[in-house]
Amino acid sequence: MSDSNLKSKTLSGFFWRFAERCGAQGVGFIVSLVLARLIVPKMFGVVALITVFTNILQVFVDSGLGSALIQKKDADDLDFSSVFYFNFGMCTFLYIVMFFVAPLIDKGLYAGKYDNLTDYIRVLSLVLIISGVKNIQQAYVSRKMIFKRFFFATLGGTIMAAIVGISMAFYLPPQYRVWAIIAQNLTNKIIDTVVLWFTVKWRPKLMFSLKRLKGLWAYGWKLLCSSLIDVFYNNIRQLLIGSLYTSSDLAFYNRGKQFPEIAISNINISIDSVLFPAMSKEQDDKEKVKAMTRRSIKISSFIIWPIMMGLAAVAKPMIIFLIGEKWLNSVLFLRIFCVTFAFWPIHTANLNSIKALGRSDIFLKLEILKKVVGVTLLLSTIFISVEAMAYSLFLSSVCSQIINTYPNKKLLNYSYLEQLKDIAPCVLISVFMAAVVYLIGLININYIVLLFIQILVGIIVYLGLSVLFKIDSLNYIKDIINKFYKTKIKHS
Repeated sequence: MSDSNLKSKTLSGFFWRFAERCGAQGVGFIVSLVLARLIVPKMFGVVALITVFTNILQVFVDSGLGSALIQKKDADDLDFSSVFYFNFGMCTFLYIVMFFVAPLIDKGLYAGKYDNLTDYIRVLSLVLIISGVKNIQQAYVSRKMIFKRFFFATLGGTIMAAIVGISMAFYLPPQYRVWAIIAQNLTNKIIDTVVLWFTVKWRPKLMFSLKRLKGLWAYGWKLLCSSLIDVFYNNIRQLLIGSLYTSSDLAFYNRGKQFPEIAISNINISIDSVLFPAMSKEQDDKEKVKAMTRRSIKISSFIIWPIMMGLAAVAKPMIIFLIGEKWLNSVLFLRIFCVTFAFWPIHTANLNSIKALGRSDIFLKLEILKKVVGVTLLLSTIFISVEAMAYSLFLSSVCSQIINTYPNKKLLNYSYLEQLKDIAPCVLISVFMAAVVYLIGLININYIVLLFIQILVGIIVYLGLSVLFKIDSLNYIKDIINKFYKTKIKHS
């Protein structure tokens, strides 16, 4: 594939992936606001407990083999079909395990303090089987970089799930409204899978090769272990909070995490999805991989840092306006997560370059090292407070970004110090903008008017300073938009 063609597919892929994430997260965000006003925090905490287990098991759905299919240069139908049948069998087995283990989780881990937890786990765990059908279709779309397919599948699932979730929350008695959240999650997965299945041409063939599976597994098992460690680590706090504290504490923690996570996932997942296959196609040219890594870090930081700092600055009036004062305990968590997530561009770009170069062995070693640091910090705060546990995640993120960048000093000649220099201008401008916005928040006026003024001033200050200091990422984004627009006009 030529450089111009790859760049065109990368930009188009990013556009559709970003549009998909914005559409899905936008609808999902509105639904979450409606449900937050209809359902008490305790019930959100109960669902959060269940999703801990399904999130961990979702790692096995891919088994690292989806990434192996994307990274392999000459993957064919035999590879894809072999992985499909293996994954579907694995997912079915995992659901059976969850069905019979559910009572043990309910009565053992949580001592039966949550009503109907066994039934909730058994029903929500059906997402495992659904994911087994969808997973390889997703890998096929990513490998071919036809991300437009994701847009229609995800948006269709999100809209239907929104209708189901809100309808059930309105009509069910308050004590049963937790089923509205569960039904929303299941509907989203089902519709997403059905639409993707009918819009993507690939179908599994009646063929299977254990030899091919072993070859893909040689690369994928390290990513599986890495993902399993990462997901377990990221969810262990929820398990501990639900066990040692209350479901309301867990709900406030998760709600504080939700707002910045929604904002960042639109950008970060879009970049992550497109960057890995694009880098994999250039894996033999390290200079090009370095250039892509560098540009990714600079552009995503330019976008993500002001959003995260701005959210942190307007946290209180935003929470009151969107979901009410009963959620004010989420404000501190929201601010902690905003600063934590601001560093994600460095994590994403560096890890994608390592995967694209085929060094899943290094990827696994990094995960182990990062989690040793993270667990140590977690254990030091676990019995202090939920807030202390959130702060430990921030410290862990700072340490992790240093660890993630270390291999690329040798692999790509791109050091951590050089990366910090690349993002320094947008970080400094973002922090200054946030300080201005926060000070405006001290004015005693209607919180709706205040929120509007803060957002408007934040945008003006950030863009104004970007133009004043000639931040090159701003010009790069403008050029991309102009080229994309001209291409669309030319082909229309």
